[in-house]
Amino acid sequence: MNPDDILLEAEDKMIKTEQVILNEFAGVRTGKASPALVENIMVEVYDSQMRVRELAGITTPEPRQLVIQPWDAASLHPIEKAIQKANLGLMPSVQGRIIRISFPELSEERRHEFVKIVKKMAEDGRVAIRHVRRDALELLKKAKTGGGVGEEEIEVAEKEIQKLTDQYILKIDQQLTAKEKEIMTV
Repeated sequence: MNPDDILLEAEDKMIKTEQVILNEFAGVRTGKASPALVENIMVEVYDSQMRVRELAGITTPEPRQLVIQPWDAASLHPIEKAIQKANLGLMPSVQGRIIRISFPELSEERRHEFVKIVKKMAEDGRVAIRHVRRDALELLKKAKTGGGVGEEEIEVAEKEIQKLTDQYILKIDQQLTAKEKEIMTV
């Protein structure tokens, strides 16, 4: 593998890591309702596991309320049970053919718990990015010992990998700061 391929692969993995972290952040509750909180909850229905978003339409008619409207009435109660099991601190209520979830105001203590959770997610993301860097550096060392790649080319590639690592860790830190602010805003 040449250094350019190694760099491209490392950047691709870093981009994917950043996307995973952003998706995880979206699932953390803030003071307002967001479909991302419930759309990935797994529901056992039709003898298989499906996500809520595959079974129902999710809307936010008001800033502090979610409405889940299953496409099949038979999946109404399994969705309700799955949301309760997800332990998000939400109490769904079935009203006819829809599930309505009202969001109470978050206490200061609960906000701090969510900030801790988000910080752990961000740290996991940083660690994953560092693992990508480590793997890329190992591939560069193998390319160097395998021959065909010059010493200068390897040094340039190593510096480039470090730049990418710093860049993606900074992006995660910026997203973390924004999410913390969003959680702590009353």
